[in-house]
Amino acid sequence: MDNRPLVLDLLREKQAELTAAERKLAAVLQQDVFVAGLQSITRLADEAEVSTPTVIRLARKLGFNGYPDLQEAIRAELGERMKRPLAKLEASRDDARDHIVSRFAEAVSDNINRTLARLDLAEFDAVAELLSDPARAVHLLGGRITRSNAHYFFNHLQIIRPNVRLLDSSPSVWPQSLLEMNDAATLIVFDIRRYERELEKLAGIAVDQGATVVLVTDAWGSPIEKIAAHTFRAMVEVPSSWDSTLAINFLIEALVADIQSRSSQQSAERIRALETMLGASRIFRGA
Repeated sequence: MDNRPLVLDLLREKQAELTAAERKLAAVLQQDVFVAGLQSITRLADEAEVSTPTVIRLARKLGFNGYPDLQEAIRAELGERMKRPLAKLEASRDDARDHIVSRFAEAVSDNINRTLARLDLAEFDAVAELLSDPARAVHLLGGRITRSNAHYFFNHLQIIRPNVRLLDSSPSVWPQSLLEMNDAATLIVFDIRRYERELEKLAGIAVDQGATVVLVTDAWGSPIEKIAAHTFRAMVEVPSSWDSTLAINFLIEALVADIQSRSSQQSAERIRALETMLGASRIFRGA
């Protein structure tokens, strides 16, 4: 995938420059760019209740030559989003000039840099502040690949603040966790391609009950983004059959550092208490 901005990102960046009709059209595209943007120009115009020249003008404001050029970009994004593991593996073998370690390190470094470039620092601060509030319960859940990220974040958060829960991987036991999700709760969901319907359903119920959803997803964006109060997009592409979650872990560790600094006294007390317990239990050597 090249470094060209995603269509959704372009739509957000250009909002201030759009006319009222163009904003109506942009709203339709933002609902589901892959469905709306692959329709004929007349069908898209009808759905947005705008004229076909408005569609062409918006495409040009986004930097495309016209609507066909915009559609081609959307098709390319859809292809990247739906890329299967074996196809990714074959693509990674095309360039055998360098060792896999070098190519992987370069890709991971690029992922982190691109994640940082797209990171909204005001949103980062807002989430850190939200997660620093000990009165708010924090629930964490990841998907098949990102479950380890949720567990990693949970392990750190429970040390520096109280009232943190990791949801079980089985959807059959989620209902009792949902009982605790209200307007004083935050649900952190990790969901990268291929996005999991169960996670979307859970997030929807949590929002209906008043909970605040924080989504950590990939460049293309999980469907949960439509209902999440805060979203972080991390780059995940590497020369492998599988996506990399190292940029996601970078965000986790940065959040942990910020949360701890915002509640330094409370976290210090908890860490001291933990060290005392470790010493008493003699679980670790030298404790």
